Amino acid sequence: MHNTTSSPARTHRGVIKKTAALLAASALTFGLAACSSDDSGNAIVYVNGTEPQRLLIPGDTSENGGGRIVDMLYSGLVYYDANGIVHNELAESIDLEGDKTYKVTLKPDKKFADGTPVKASNFVDAWNHVVANDQMTESFFAPIEGYSEDATELSGLKVLDDRTFTITLNQPEADFPTRLGYNAFFPLPDNAYDDEEAFGRNPNGNGPYKLEAWDGSQSISLVPNENYDGPRKPKNDGVMFTFYARPDAAYADLLSDNLDVLDAIPTGSLANYQDELPGRSVSQPVAAYQELSLPEREAHFAGEEGRLRRKALSMSIDRDSITNKLFYGTRTPARDFTSPVIDGYNPNLKGNEVLMYNPEEAKKLWAQADAISPYDGTLEIAYDVDGGHQEWVDAVANQIRNNLGIEAVGHPYPDFKSYRNDIKSKTIKGAFRTGWFADYPGLGNFLVPNFVSTSSSNDSGYNNPEFDALMTKAAGQPTPEESNKLYNEGQEIMLQDLPAIPLWYPNVVGGWSNNVDNVTFNWKSLPEYYAITKN
Repeated sequence: MHNTTSSPARTHRGVIKKTAALLAASALTFGLAACSSDDSGNAIVYVNGTEPQRLLIPGDTSENGGGRIVDMLYSGLVYYDANGIVHNELAESIDLEGDKTYKVTLKPDKKFADGTPVKASNFVDAWNHVVANDQMTESFFAPIEGYSEDATELSGLKVLDDRTFTITLNQPEADFPTRLGYNAFFPLPDNAYDDEEAFGRNPNGNGPYKLEAWDGSQSISLVPNENYDGPRKPKNDGVMFTFYARPDAAYADLLSDNLDVLDAIPTGSLANYQDELPGRSVSQPVAAYQELSLPEREAHFAGEEGRLRRKALSMSIDRDSITNKLFYGTRTPARDFTSPVIDGYNPNLKGNEVLMYNPEEAKKLWAQADAISPYDGTLEIAYDVDGGHQEWVDAVANQIRNNLGIEAVGHPYPDFKSYRNDIKSKTIKGAFRTGWFADYPGLGNFLVPNFVSTSSSNDSGYNNPEFDALMTKAAGQPTPEESNKLYNEGQEIMLQDLPAIPLWYPNVVGGWSNNVDNVTFNWKSLPEYYAITKN
């Protein structure tokens, strides 16, 4: 999701065992020794966020600002705990019948926030609706029988009764049950389609919380859903997401105990945050990475000229210097397009020398590109100010200027929503910052949504039929280990094309106030909101 399996068992019954790797790092849970009174007089937890790019509809949400809220408003067949392990939530069982059909049985008596029952048809209708209406997560349904870009209904989905439905895939895919905790696969109630815009602004979900208020570009407040009785039962009286224009303002509120949890310490405070938040901070690797995208539609970045220029840009960036001096070791230089905490990660892929600092080779590659067509423009690097990216964008632009002798500058957007809107409408000129927080714990989740030509999150517009075919083949392997081998072969193709330039793997660097206990940051870098308590 933009800023998102070692068992060969063929049956998933009861609590689904984790079919992706156990993440290398455990989630960090902290209790605070210090206690102070909550002046608000209630147990509302105040956290940071960004305004959702779109309405609060699961199948049409593919970015972090909306995703963190949708995950609290809805529940799926399964959910991921803080370590990324898969557990049943609404599913009583998910059984493989044959080699590519799953029979799903729902737990009884599950309800939406308005008290209406959650039925099998609420899943099937919602998934068909995503495909029929070309919503943002449509590509996640491509493995299901009957999918095409023009499909209005998936023939691989069959409702058997109110608690049972089947999912038939085009081919066996070992990690398919693992994906079912992603918001694309959440259900919608029958009344969601009467007025979709009105529903998306005031959704009737089935998750731990329900919407209390959405104050435009300022905030969203959630309160516990009394009809939710699942494993993520809230331990507070609600969560208030405040949309800060700049991360420095959020950090100032955290230091003064006016904000309870912040999941991104601003770059300018990385040198001092541990002293300023004694015993109330975390720096932990997570399933995420950052990159620069530079689409082939841009002048001088198509074909062989574009490949040469992207490689030159990549090798002109001193990732080690930036991650150590600017980020104080809270980032790790990227060696691929995924994350080290995901099973199957390989830091020694063939061709990844293009991700290592080599200014002399960068100059040669840029000169070779100039021999094809001279470059005489200014390279702009777009980014969203509210995400705290200015410092590193300026540093990267400075290195490009010094090493390639071209003009490079940052191009700031005031907020994430307007920034993502221009990315999706393909109106951004030059390079732009992109990143990915995993939706489910697997290599394929970094590669397929971001780089397969038909995927809605393919911001760089990458189109390589050989890569696409390899991703389909990888997904169809009988074991995760065999899938990972092919996923990494696909990455070696990408290292030749560089559809995007990997930069680094970020830690979650967060902190919390004196007013809260039981703060856990999960494998996706977000707080486990429902578990936070007010002291």
